[in-house]
Formats: sequence, C-alpha cells, structure tokens
Amino acid sequence: MKGQEWYQADDIAEEYDDKRFSRGGQLIDRREKEAVLEAIMPVEDRKVLEIACGTGRFTVMLAHQGADVVGLDISAAMLQQGRRKAKDADLTGTLEFLRGDAGRLPFPDDHFDTVVAMRFFHLADDPEAFLAEMRRVSRDQIVFDTFNRFSTRSVYNWALPMGSRLYSKSEVAVLLAKTNLTLVDVEDDFLLPYGLYRSIPNGLASPLRALDKAVGELPVSDHFASVSYWNANVR
Repeated sequence: MKGQEWYQADDIAEEYDDKRFSRGGQLIDRREKEAVLEAIMPVEDRKVLEIACGTGRFTVMLAHQGADVVGLDISAAMLQQGRRKAKDADLTGTLEFLRGDAGRLPFPDDHFDTVVAMRFFHLADDPEAFLAEMRRVSRDQIVFDTFNRFSTRSVYNWALPMGSRLYSKSEVAVLLAKTNLTLVDVEDDFLLPYGLYRSIPNGLASPLRALDKAVGELPVSDHFASVSYWNANVR
C-alpha cells in the first residue's frame, strides 16, 4: 500500500478526521456514509468487514445501525481513534477492531455478508489481488469507491502525500469481471475534487455543493465525476 509509513504516524491519526471531515469536509463525510448505507441497507444483523477502517467512521455508523462489524486497519494509531469513537457511541450491533493487512485478510472464505473498502482502492498496489481477497471473504456483497481518471482529481493528485491511483470506468469493469463479481450499481459524484471542499468553510462549501449536484445530474457529467461508489454481488 502506498504511504504506509505516513498513514501509521500517531500525529496523522490524531488529526485525520479534523483535517478531512471538518469544515466543508463534513459534506464529503455525509455523502460517503450515505453511499455505504444505500448499498447495504438494511444492515441489521448483517456481518460486515470494513477494510482500512481508519478512525472508524463507517464501522461505528454500521454498528449503530445494528450490524455486526469488524474494522481492520494496518495502523494501530488509527484503530485507537476508532475505539475511542466506539466507546462514546450507543451501539445496537457489535464492533471489533483488528490490526491487519488488507492484502492478506485473516478470515476464512465466505466469512462476511458484506465487505466494504472506502478511501482505499486508490492506494492498492495490486487492485485485482485486493479485490479478489475482498471477494474471497464475502459471501454476498462488495462495496468500494474509486477516484476517476478523467476528473478534476487528476489536477492535484501529484501533490497528495500518499499518491493516488485513478481509474476509468472500463478498468473497474474489467477488474469486476476478472474477480467474478457482478455489478449491481455505481454512483458517480463530486465534479469538484474533495480537496476543494476540505479547504473552505461550510458557508462556502454548501452552495458550491448544491451547484455541483445540480450540474452532476446532467448525463454527460458522469464522465467527469471525481469519485464512483461501486456495489457488486458475489456470483
């Protein structure tokens, strides 16, 4: 995975949520959680694995909705942040955090109903192997996101500390076919890059987001969206 050393630093973990999901970044957080819930609902009693769970944004949300969730991440510092969130939350499901490698998942075949990987696919060194490993431990569903090649994301991609791999829709379609996954749905969003929203206060980000969504409803805009949310079934 790209940027492992950077990602596992204590100071990065402590500041991760504040830097990415405060100010205008709250709009990103809300949309990503919406995408995950739309793909999985109803989640009650579902057995869910989140790979690269980070500070537990999605794991805590899913456990709160009644799912039995395992969050796996390579960073002990990130997992510690997640455990703090879980401790402060009123969970109806169960939640366990484990340290582990996304490329070698420590679970048997078909162990989970759903496997989720958000904000990670663009960092995978071998995307086909990573997707195949996700499929191996899921008996039903895979949910993940990708950053898109023909988008504004490419403008500032070189400046990101961990780098980022960008995908075309056709590349992802080929990966799904190679790993025996059937596409259920894909949603495209954010014509403007995430970084712009994170850098401005909500007072400016909200009207900008409204404009982004309005333009995004045009059919041609799908080709230029920054991010795609993928929902696929195990064959």
